[in-house]
Amino acid sequence: MLRLRVGFVLIAMVLSFFGARLVQLQGMDPQSYAVRAAAEGAVRVPLAAERGDILDRNGVPLAGSIKGKMVVADPALTAAQAPELARLLSDRLSVDYFRTLTALRGRQEGSRYEYVARRVPSTLATDTLEVLDDAGFEGISLQDDPIRDYPAGDVAANLVGYMGTDEPLGGFERTFDEQLAGVDGEATWQSNSGKGVRIPLRESTLKAAQNGAPLRTTIDRDLQWFTQKVLAQAVQQYRAESGSAIVLDTRTGETLALADVPTFDANEPTEAPEEDLGSRALNDTYEPGSVQKVLTASALIDAGKAFPRQRFKVPPSLARQDRVIGDWFDHGNIRLTLAGIIAQSSNIGTVLAADAFSPIELVDYLQRFGLGQRTDIGVRGETAGILTPGEAMTSQTKDRVAFGQSLSVNVAQMAAAVNTIANGGVRVSPSLIAGSAVTDDGVTVGTDVATRTRVVSKAAARATARMMEKVVDPEDGVAPGAQVPGYLVAGKTGTAQRVAADCGCYDGSTSVSFGGFAPADDARFTVYVVVHAPEVDGGGGSIAGPVFSRIMGYVLGRYGVEPTDGKPSRLPVEW
Repeated sequence: MLRLRVGFVLIAMVLSFFGARLVQLQGMDPQSYAVRAAAEGAVRVPLAAERGDILDRNGVPLAGSIKGKMVVADPALTAAQAPELARLLSDRLSVDYFRTLTALRGRQEGSRYEYVARRVPSTLATDTLEVLDDAGFEGISLQDDPIRDYPAGDVAANLVGYMGTDEPLGGFERTFDEQLAGVDGEATWQSNSGKGVRIPLRESTLKAAQNGAPLRTTIDRDLQWFTQKVLAQAVQQYRAESGSAIVLDTRTGETLALADVPTFDANEPTEAPEEDLGSRALNDTYEPGSVQKVLTASALIDAGKAFPRQRFKVPPSLARQDRVIGDWFDHGNIRLTLAGIIAQSSNIGTVLAADAFSPIELVDYLQRFGLGQRTDIGVRGETAGILTPGEAMTSQTKDRVAFGQSLSVNVAQMAAAVNTIANGGVRVSPSLIAGSAVTDDGVTVGTDVATRTRVVSKAAARATARMMEKVVDPEDGVAPGAQVPGYLVAGKTGTAQRVAADCGCYDGSTSVSFGGFAPADDARFTVYVVVHAPEVDGGGGSIAGPVFSRIMGYVLGRYGVEPTDGKPSRLPVEW
């Protein structure tokens, strides 16, 4: 009986202990214990959002996502065989052995989910998993993980940019990442702590991923490809350092093509030099040279201080304060009209005409053309260029600025300025994004927010365009190679000295350019081409002019623009 009583007492004590514990769990703090219990067996799996496509103006992908897989490990199952498994995975997936080893053992104590490899092609990932299963390894699984793909390779790569493993590293991919990226989701379920197997009918949650939104650009992919190829041929032919070209819709400012050479394959960005990964057209500056003369001339005409048939006596050289100004060609005393000054690209004549302006007046017009300020077209790192304020500009600087030196621009700035003349004197801000989008700096860009500003009168723009027609005239102009058969073309050449970055001085090389529009009497497109540091002798007319002609001819044909009935300008160039 004594042993029986002692036994009952012990049983009562044990039952009392369990009863007290049950009261504590169920009555006093049930929620915290339930959470802890669930957490011990919970598996949390991130669900990758699919990145939005980057599209051309016609909806053709410039960047998209294709099927890929994420290789993940459950350290509870992989830690015991981590060295052998890490060696196999590093060989097959080309991942770092030691990082893989760390993941297989668990980066944190108790971890049940570790990345081994991201964005693995589906076929490779599936084949690898089969090899692991055949070898008897457990704990490795696959999840969807889209791979960024650039189907056209280097087409518009300078604008579209590229991705790293987990983040965007350049171009639109980075500038508009918030719109493109979307929001990752998460799945959570209860698992068998020993095998990591999902327990049926137990609590699970799903927060679905929100895929990124597409970004539509104004780029025409086929035109972009053609522009890049023509420009690349010229850079190679003239052994140039680099080149850029842009095509604008004259009336809307939409950028149909913006090419840089050299460029890179967006699928293989690590194989390209760092300096080729951005857009030189927006990020680099240069002196525009004589293309600037048409801005000066149109401003003078608008201000009532010059007219196309105005007569000038142009000497062989012009002594001005700190230096002597000369022309690109040797001549004696010649008599040119303002139209002749543009057609023959005379520095001296331009300076004589610009004497009617004060520095403040000239700079005011150039600022209205958009020089000295960013276009905010949507490209990271765009430069504003350099334009000395009018009140700080000396007369010597004003002389040089009038014909395109002692100031700097980027390609989009200069193209938009030339386009202003083509568009009847109204500057429309250039766009690369169709509709609107917000950059990572919080700036809204795109066609929806494009601005229109009257810079010169319609009459002044038309008079300037008629003078620009003489530039491609085979008898009076310096760029007959810029003509487009069947169309009336207006344009202007440019040749400018280049400034070396190391010394801040002219290094003897040049930047040659040609900017123009067609049809000259009813402009539809503006094309601007610049080639930097060619090693073969030539100027804007002989090097950039033919590139302009091929690009302009292609875009006119592609968009079905018929020739007009306009007659070539008959303005006199001499008197």
